[in-house]
Amino acid sequence: MAVPKRKTSRSRRGKRRAHDGIRVQSMSTCPQCTEPKLPHRVCPHCGTYRGKNFTDREDDI
Repeated sequence: MAVPKRKTSRSRRGKRRAHDGIRVQSMSTCPQCTEPKLPHRVCPHCGTYRGKNFTDREDDI
């Protein structure tokens, strides 16, 4: 089993963990109802995406 020869310093450990932070999700506004929504997804408030309504579709089940 591999064993480290020296203790990993705080700065080296921090550089490795620099990309592990939680990112804030970007939000966009729905053009139909102007509510915030995630980009490239159906609006949870009005159910539209790119001008099409996806709330009354029953064939997706």
